[in-house]
Amino acid sequence: MSDQENAPHIEEMDPGEYYWCSCKKSADQPFCDGAHKGTEFVPLLHEVKEAGTVAWCGCKQTKTPPFCDGTHNSL
Repeated sequence: MSDQENAPHIEEMDPGEYYWCSCKKSADQPFCDGAHKGTEFVPLLHEVKEAGTVAWCGCKQTKTPPFCDGTHNSL
């Protein structure tokens, strides 16, 4: 796993609905691009209500999806 995959994706987000990738196959990390089709994975819909910084989980092992909880530090 590369360091980038093993770290949060820190993004400035505008309000709206976003689909967080749970499979790691998306080329548009941390967001879903449909690459999970044919797998058991499904994206997670998250609504950002206010503009601001979001730390999206990159390792996909978080216990607080779609947000980073630091789990990547123990992988």
